[in-house]
Amino acid sequence: MTTSTTTQRVSASVDLALVAAFAALTAVCSILPAINISTFVPITLQTFGVLLAGAVLGARRGSYAVLLWILVGAAGMPVFANGRSGLPVLTGPTGGYIVGFFFGALVIGLTAQILARRGDPRPVLLYVGGLIALVVIHLAGVVGLRLRAGLGWSEAVGLDATFWLGDLVKLVATVLVAAAVHRAFPTLLRRI
Repeated sequence: MTTSTTTQRVSASVDLALVAAFAALTAVCSILPAINISTFVPITLQTFGVLLAGAVLGARRGSYAVLLWILVGAAGMPVFANGRSGLPVLTGPTGGYIVGFFFGALVIGLTAQILARRGDPRPVLLYVGGLIALVVIHLAGVVGLRLRAGLGWSEAVGLDATFWLGDLVKLVATVLVAAAVHRAFPTLLRRI
């Protein structure tokens, strides 16, 4: 076995472990006690887990972590908000948010990778990428509420608006944690 082959296997193993760890983190953030402000969408920390996966791991591994979390939940493990699971969650009123999480992790992950490759440590730029990710998540959520909850567009947008303040706070926390992780492990994103 050559050194190159060994390095590739170790790298793949590390990637797999990171994806699994962030999928588990997202699950924990999802099932922690939730606040229900409506009959459709609870407030949890899952947005923090999703954004952190992308911001720390980059687009590919971050979106894979979110996809793994979604697949585990779809398969029946109680990893969604309020300990729910199964395909009905994905096809229900909150399904749009869950689909949006995948693309949100991808967007903030791309931003993190670009910043890492440029050697640009400014957290404000990661925050901007995170804002774009939140827009993607919330647009998907509004569409899901409109189509699956039977709400009108204005009702869906109004319900969604109640989550923005909390998600902006979660984004600040994401950027602070991701910046600390990248200071501690500066090559984490550069090797992608």
